[in-house]
Amino acid sequence: MIYGLTGELKQAGLNYVVLNVGGVEYRISIPINQEKQLKVGEKIHIFTHLNVREGGADLYGFLSEEILELFELLISVSGVGPKSAMAILSVAPVQNIKASIAGGEPDLLRRSSGVGRKTAERIIVELRDKVGPMGSGDTAKWAESDQDVYEALVSLGYQRRKIEDALREINPDVTDVRDRLKEALKKIKG
Repeated sequence: MIYGLTGELKQAGLNYVVLNVGGVEYRISIPINQEKQLKVGEKIHIFTHLNVREGGADLYGFLSEEILELFELLISVSGVGPKSAMAILSVAPVQNIKASIAGGEPDLLRRSSGVGRKTAERIIVELRDKVGPMGSGDTAKWAESDQDVYEALVSLGYQRRKIEDALREINPDVTDVRDRLKEALKKIKG
C-alpha cells in the first residue's frame, strides 16, 4: 500500500494533482477544491489510498491524515465507493462531515453527487460510533449553521456549487448563522 508521497507538485486541477516523486509522475485524485491550497512547483506531502480494481488502479490523495481516515471509513460502508467518498469530502470540511454523521443528520451527505437518502442513512448508521461524539459541540453547531446558510442561499437563487465553495472558505471560528451567511454572500459576490 502506498501511504503517502512527497515530491514536487507539477500540476493541480479541479479534482487531481500530478506529483513528481524522484522522476516518476503520479496522477492523484483529490477532493474538489483542495487544489486551492497548493502551489505548482512547491514540495508537498500527500497521504494516499491506492484502490486496485479489475480495470486498473487509482490513487486518491489527501492533505491530512484525518481526511484520509474519513475517506477509508466512508469506503468501508456498503454501497459507498471511492468516487462517492470523494464527492462527500468535496462538499464540506471534514469537521462538518463528521459532525453530520455523529449527529445523525443526513442532509449534508445528500448534497454530494451520487449519495441519496438511503446511502446517507447507511453511512450514519455504520459510522456514527466510529467518528465518535463531537467534543465541544461547536462543530455540530457549525454544521447546523452551514445547513441553514446553504438552504437560505439556495432559496435566494444562488448556484449550489458556488454556495458549497463559499461555505468551504468561511473561517471555522465564525459559528453564528447570520455571520456565516454574511461571509458566504461576500465570498459568492466577491
